[in-house]
Amino acid sequence: MTKAFFAGSFHPFTIGHASIVERALNIFPDGVVIAIGANAGKPESMAGAEDRRAHIAELYAGEPKVEVIVYTNLTVEAARAAGATVLLRGVRSVADFEYERNMAMLNRRISGIETLLMYALPELECVSSSAVRELQAYGMDVSDMLPDLQKE
Repeated sequence: MTKAFFAGSFHPFTIGHASIVERALNIFPDGVVIAIGANAGKPESMAGAEDRRAHIAELYAGEPKVEVIVYTNLTVEAARAAGATVLLRGVRSVADFEYERNMAMLNRRISGIETLLMYALPELECVSSSAVRELQAYGMDVSDMLPDLQKE
């Protein structure tokens, strides 16, 4: 089985993740699980995990190889439960890449699961994860700052 697990409590269609899912479907023939983390303490401007899951599932309703779930346990455990063999992480900047690469190496050592890093849209390469979180905390969207970026 070659299924990928794309984890996070993100709003993927406002920060370039749809392109990653699309490319991942070419690599993982059994599909991609988009997993929304149900983490406490998220800014009030963000929808609840189930609301986000429903919204994202609706966007992928026509793609049978994409499953959208909410998970509350450890990411690696959730990936294995979903039948995925690889964690898929989106990267927007060099700073993100270094962080994610270190986390991927740690994941591999501790759990044995591989992590594939994929760059998001080129227009977003200057936008760090911390900037995305800060914007979301104020109810803003990264694409608001990038007028040429179409919302996916």
